[in-house]
Amino acid sequence: MGSTTSAPAPAPTPASRTGPGGAGRHRRTLPWAVLALWIAVVAVALPFAGKLEEAQRDNVVDYLPASADSTQVAKIEQSLPGGATTEVVLVYTRDGGLTAADRGAVDGQVAAIAAEHRLTAPPQSVPSKDGGTLMVPLVTTEPGNDEEKQAAFVEDVRGAVSGGDGLRVEVGGPAALQTDMEEVFSTIDGTLTFATVAVVTVLLIITYRSPFLWLVPLFAVGVAALLTRAAVYGLVEGFGLTVTSQSAGVMTVLVFGAGTDYALLLVARYREELRRHPLPYDAMAAALRGCGPAVLASSGTVAAGLLCLLAADLNSVSGLGPVGAVGVVGALVAMMTLLPALLVLLGRRVFWPLVPAYGAEAPNRTSLFARMGGSAGRRPLAVLLTGVTLLGALALGAFNLPGVLKTEDGFTDRPESVSAMERLADAYPERSAQPISVIAPTGRAEELRAEAEAVDGVAGVERGRSADGWTELAVFAEDPPESAGETATIEGLRDRLAGAHVGGPSAQALDLADTNARDRTIVIPLVLGAVLLILIALLRSVVAAAVLTAAVVAVWGAAWGLGGLVFEPLFGFQGVDPTMPLLSFVFLVALGVDYGIFLMHRMREEALAGREPADAALTALRTTGGVIASAGVVLAATFAVLMNLPLVALVEMGFLVAVGVLLDTFLVRTYLVTSASLLLGRAVWWPGKLSRPVTVPERPAAERESVGT
Repeated sequence: MGSTTSAPAPAPTPASRTGPGGAGRHRRTLPWAVLALWIAVVAVALPFAGKLEEAQRDNVVDYLPASADSTQVAKIEQSLPGGATTEVVLVYTRDGGLTAADRGAVDGQVAAIAAEHRLTAPPQSVPSKDGGTLMVPLVTTEPGNDEEKQAAFVEDVRGAVSGGDGLRVEVGGPAALQTDMEEVFSTIDGTLTFATVAVVTVLLIITYRSPFLWLVPLFAVGVAALLTRAAVYGLVEGFGLTVTSQSAGVMTVLVFGAGTDYALLLVARYREELRRHPLPYDAMAAALRGCGPAVLASSGTVAAGLLCLLAADLNSVSGLGPVGAVGVVGALVAMMTLLPALLVLLGRRVFWPLVPAYGAEAPNRTSLFARMGGSAGRRPLAVLLTGVTLLGALALGAFNLPGVLKTEDGFTDRPESVSAMERLADAYPERSAQPISVIAPTGRAEELRAEAEAVDGVAGVERGRSADGWTELAVFAEDPPESAGETATIEGLRDRLAGAHVGGPSAQALDLADTNARDRTIVIPLVLGAVLLILIALLRSVVAAAVLTAAVVAVWGAAWGLGGLVFEPLFGFQGVDPTMPLLSFVFLVALGVDYGIFLMHRMREEALAGREPADAALTALRTTGGVIASAGVVLAATFAVLMNLPLVALVEMGFLVAVGVLLDTFLVRTYLVTSASLLLGRAVWWPGKLSRPVTVPERPAAERESVGT
């Protein structure tokens, strides 16, 4: 991307140095004014950006579907005496069977916990049939709805129990699982930010080969990240927007990935224009005119696709829509205002040692993308058919995907709570240690309790708290949590218990899967429609828009196929997060179409300049291929950072988006879109004016005869 001078630069005239009158002053003052405005914005935003982490919510209700039965259970439980219950299970095990001394130690530890904390009922020890495991459920309302107090209770319990001499003890149950998950979430922001900055820094240094230039876009995208955090915090305070740790982490990746992409495109075009204009201000103005529409359409496509998530019923998914859209728009604003101002003020010297001189010719060398385009140009039909066949073959790997991810399988490194749940499932096959929560009208509580006991798969029912006309029933299934048998039991309870609500962790997982299936049928068509309309408006072509849309959908299918080949066989994942099909589709379609916009917009520019369709396509690939490749690698690398986090859902998202972007960058854009454009010729711009052949007016007969003579 660098350049060297191959001819002496023409000396700028005095007028070109300063401009006529006010124009010269405008060139000097506008960049400084923009920089001053950004300093003021940062000063205002900085205090609020730091508060976003405090505003993030990872409670169960913040993730559940808004209209689901399990959501109603969670809300009603919070209104019962003491608020939400905090439930943990102590699991004591010894190979060969527990001894009398073990039971005495357990009784002493449980008594100490009961004396320290207000439990809803005296703890009851439940031995396994083989005598090797002892389960002690503990339930309290002491922390109420306060997440920090719930976590403190779990940590107090873990500190109060101990094993030794062959006796092992683990603390599990819903509250312990939630605490372990919160601990993971608490590390996401810092880990993700530092890792993303490091990846972007390395890639910018490699791309620019300059000791200074990489700092400018990195600084600008860092300011964009700060601005978006403050803006999202404002949405939380002003409109009650739900922001989870997952959505905040994805926003960070989006800001750095998309912002760096926009910077790469702008800097590459600015470098071109510096060879044509003596003043950096004029070169930047030309660069913004040239690539501005493509960057604006790109960010608009991503934002529109993300905002379609508002139609989702799942709280965590619908909240991600505006959070991600704010991140993309913030990146756009910073890269189209702050970055240009900084580059103009720093002048050409920021490109040292490869400074683009005014009047110099661009380096005349055959690029990799020119060679790729040449191969596509020689056999476009063969290239297109081969690429489509390859994508189709990769998509077949989706049939190898594992089932729906269970809660206990959601960690890459299994915490204590998950280990305890697995041990309980093995030791108590006749009864689940995780109850199904049923909220029944108090007047019918006993009737519904009897009805619940008669449902197939129910091992027992216990009555709990009552308030405001509702009574809590704890239903224990015969099958382990989130198994097919327990799912059938939950569905049986919902069918039989008219007027009651059925919830709890397993019911929540079932509702998540069902709601995601419903959301896909609504959101995916919305995303496709929004992307298609934006592409038609930008490219003035239905055919070109359809080609790009079909290409990104094919990439999504191929990425899922690759996921099927590695998720379980290579990574050992036991399932796929139910939100992943929808979220990966939105990200790959909205982000992937960016590179198609960059390529097709430049192709349209070349066609408007009078080039023939084949020449326009190959010229566009030659001039934008390098920057598109750099942008694709940066975006893929930033999403790949998610794969270092200890949550399976984020690892899956990072893998799918990263491999999808790389497929899109190096296969689809380079070969398939180019070869399809070559085959379609002018028809690719139908029904716009570029689709009509250029006709040369026929000369009058007398003129033809004169020329012949």
